[in-house]
Order: sequence, then C-alpha cells, then structure tokens
Amino acid sequence: MLLTKFSVAQPRSLFEEVLSPFRNKGALRKKMRGVRRRQQTPFTSDNARTANHGRNSRVDAIAEVPQNLTNYDESNQSLKRRLDEVTERLQSLEESVSKTRKIENEEVSTESTNNKVKESSSNSVVSKPIQKEEKRFVLKYVLNDVEKFVEGELHRSVKENHFNVDSFIAVQRLDGHLSVFFHIRGPKNEKDIKWAVETKGELIIYGKNRKRKVMSIDHRHETSYGWGSDKFLKFNDVKNEYLINGSLSVEAHIQIMETSGLEREKIRTFDESQKEVSDFVVSVRDTKFHVQKMFLAAQSAVFRASLLGNFAESKKTEMTLNGIDPADFHYFLEVLYGEDAVDESTVEGIALLADMYDAPSAIRRCESFLINESKKSLKKKLQMASRYHLEDLKNKCIKNIKSIGQLQSVLPANINDLDHDVMGKLLQKSISLQ
Repeated sequence: MLLTKFSVAQPRSLFEEVLSPFRNKGALRKKMRGVRRRQQTPFTSDNARTANHGRNSRVDAIAEVPQNLTNYDESNQSLKRRLDEVTERLQSLEESVSKTRKIENEEVSTESTNNKVKESSSNSVVSKPIQKEEKRFVLKYVLNDVEKFVEGELHRSVKENHFNVDSFIAVQRLDGHLSVFFHIRGPKNEKDIKWAVETKGELIIYGKNRKRKVMSIDHRHETSYGWGSDKFLKFNDVKNEYLINGSLSVEAHIQIMETSGLEREKIRTFDESQKEVSDFVVSVRDTKFHVQKMFLAAQSAVFRASLLGNFAESKKTEMTLNGIDPADFHYFLEVLYGEDAVDESTVEGIALLADMYDAPSAIRRCESFLINESKKSLKKKLQMASRYHLEDLKNKCIKNIKSIGQLQSVLPANINDLDHDVMGKLLQKSISLQ
C-alpha cells in the first residue's frame, strides 16, 4: 500500500500579507495575465509497487473538449481542437480577471487597515508557502497503435527537464495489463552521488466519454527506478474504454517538493562566515542565509515592503520562508549579489523566485539567458515566458513559430500553463499560418 502523510499548513504571517497583494498585482501587471483555476481531483490507488513509499497530493484537472471538425487533415484537426480549448479559455478568462481585480482591491484595502499590528515577542517571522509558485509540471505521452503492443516491449516518452529534474513516462503491456510508471533520471554518476527528489503527483489516463483512471504517485525518488503500477489497467479495458481514435493519452501531473544532490557547485557563501558583514538572516528549511537587509530590500519590491514598511518584520533580525527550495534561494541570492549564477540548471528556479519576490534585476538576467544562450526547447521557453511574465522572451518565441506543426508542438499538456496574453497571440498566429 502507499503510505499517506498529511502536511499542516503554517500560520499566515505578516510577510505573506505583504506578498499576497504583490503576487496578485504581478499577475495583472501586464495586459490580461492568466488566471489559473485549481480544483481537487479524485484518485484511486491500484496495486502500486510496494518497494517504496508515497504521499497524496492535489493536482490540476484537465477537461478535454471534443470538437466535430471537418475539411482538415489529421494534424490540423488535432491543432484545431487544442486552439478551440484556448478560445473557450479566453472567453472564460474575461470574467475571471474581472473577479480577480475585485479580490485584489479588497485585499489591498484589508492590508491598509491592518498596517499597524501588535509585534510578537519573537525575533523571527514565518512566511506561508505561495501555492501559485509551486514547482509543478505536466508530462503528456500519446501512444498510437496500442492494440499492437508486444508483450514486454517498453515504450518511453521523450525525456523532459523541469526545475533541473529529468523525467519521463514508461508504458508496457505486461501480463494482460497496462503497466505505467513515472521515472526521474538521476545524475550520470548517480552511483557515486547521494541524490533525492521528493514529489507529489498523479498518473492519469483519459478514456471515452470523459472517463479517466487516476493513481497517486507521491514518492521520494532516490534511484532511477520508476514509480507507478504494473497493473494500472487491464489491457482489454484499455482497448475497449480508453482508446480515442486508436490513441492512448497518458499524463503525469507532478509537483517537486524537495531536491538534493542535483545542485551545481555554488559560487558564493551566505553561511555564518558572512555573519560579520550581515545584519539579517533568512531561513529556508534547515539553511540560514546571512544577508544585508537594505541590499535585499533594494533588490526586491516584496522584501522592501516587508522589511522596511510598517510591519512586524521590519523590527526582526530573522525571517523564515516556507515553500521554496534552499538551493534555488541560494542561486537567487547569488544573482542579486552580482554573480554569474544563471545557467541551464538554475534558470527556472531563479526565475520562479525572481517573479515571486518581484526582483527586476534577477528577472532580466534570466530572460537574457533564455533569449541569448539557453538551449531549451521553444515549448519550454514559451511556458517559462508565460509563467514568469518574461515579455521579450514571449514575443520572440511567438515570432519564431513558422508553421502549423511548430505551433502545435508548443501547446502544453495543460492549456492552463499559458496565460491570457499568450493564448491570444497563439490564436492570431494560427490564423496567419492558415
């Protein structure tokens, strides 16, 4: 059986009160930025491999909307269905954005009436995790000719890198069942390095009439062995209930909770050796970062409002941040302190924090790297541009789409990964390419 663990939410701190309106403003800072709706999805556990353990999580649900399309070849039909989803999403976003603005105004109003608060006797303050900025991604694997699968033959999706973690989906016909596993690929010298990636997530197979099979795959990965089930579905059920136009769609919805052993060498130290030249401590999990309060405030609008405003944090000498990775925060600080810390392995984690804490210099460094140096795919760059509000990168990605096939290739498994502006531009691009 899969083990289950529940996490207890941290109390909402004053730092989070500052961060919340900033993040809302960030979401609407550019023209019609995307609004994501999240909802909890049911899951069923089924014969999971018992050599490891797992935990339950919440993931985004995706509704597939079938369309009756004609006069297009098979490729264009698929693209049209995806673009119709975009159109429907655009229509619903108008109302959603309006509601979000109203909520934002109410939050700002509430904040202004509660600026003066009673300070606690403690010398540190705790920040609640920012759910919107979690390390989430979706892998999608579409398999054709499933009925012709040979017993024992392994089928693997293309390996993707998200937040410096390589992963893929593996599918196999085995003993009258369909075997489905989610894999994380460790470092090449994994036998010599102790590494781990803790994840929450679900494997999902979509069937006919909106039917779907869902399995929780929460797990701490310490080897490159997969996590899933040898008996995810009976193979006859796959053929009769889950094939759509002869194809099978498998998705892995994953949230990275913690990583270790995958980080590159650090350039700068923020440990106790910096205590004499620092006046403030930021704690992330078990790691303490010794920094200069005024410098941190100068680099980040969120930290400036919290550390220099009329809040309890301005009187503290230590702050605790929850829900972020200490390695990401280290590289983020390196960038703020002028180090050349942005590379293929660090850029996504740094961009996440730069957007979260509204740090313009770090945002510019990440965007410049992605435009001029990064070898990441066009699809990945567009997703990052949309999520972290990198406008120049967004425009370059759209401009570099030269064909219908290329446009189709950049559409993510979860259409909600694209913001309002990107979806509109993709629609315009599709029209110009017809």
